[in-house]
Amino acid sequence: MRFIVLTLFPNMFEAFVNTSIIKRTIEKDICSIEVIDIRKFTKDKHNRVDFPPFGGGRGMILSCQPLAAAIDFSIEKLKSKSKKDVDIIYLSPRGKVLNYNLCKDIASSDKNYILICGHYEGIDERIIEEYNVTEISIGDYVLTGGELASQVLLDSVIRLLPGALTEGSLDEESHTNNLLEYPQYTKPVEFRGRKVPDILLSGHHKKISEYRKNESIRITKKYRPDFLNNK
Repeated sequence: MRFIVLTLFPNMFEAFVNTSIIKRTIEKDICSIEVIDIRKFTKDKHNRVDFPPFGGGRGMILSCQPLAAAIDFSIEKLKSKSKKDVDIIYLSPRGKVLNYNLCKDIASSDKNYILICGHYEGIDERIIEEYNVTEISIGDYVLTGGELASQVLLDSVIRLLPGALTEGSLDEESHTNNLLEYPQYTKPVEFRGRKVPDILLSGHHKKISEYRKNESIRITKKYRPDFLNNK
């Protein structure tokens, strides 16, 4: 799966693509991430990419011209390397909220993706209309730009790609069955008077499995009872 990220701040992705699971997944050629600077496509003599909104109002809007040029370039680049369809995602507060099922849908799709990182007061609406852009939000709050949001989306999707994690790593994690994950423990057996539950030290795999399932239900009831209503 190939991703192209369009941003005004490409340096924000330097550590992201060179760290931990993301780096290993790229090295294994399971996915690729290319970061492109939108500013390189502006034709404005002052190298501007943003202008005040028509009709008045505070803030600046990313202009159609450089953003469309960056999108066209990215589509052509992806198509030259693969015959897969290309979807364009804009990280936006008004988009559908990113959740585990949406991440799975993206990870299992036979597509490549362009991610648009907005800034200021957003992007010109005609870009969304012209390219049939999908808008996705990572939560009900506002960030100064879409870079962090795009990294959240990339991280949550890439880890679901086949081969990204070791086999079985996804089997019992939170959200896979509308339950939160059970509590986890490791050495030492006792810490400041708090002991690991005896059942986890018993070696009785069936009882441990039952304990963990019950703990998942308990934790979900406590923190996210809405999940249980979706089962």
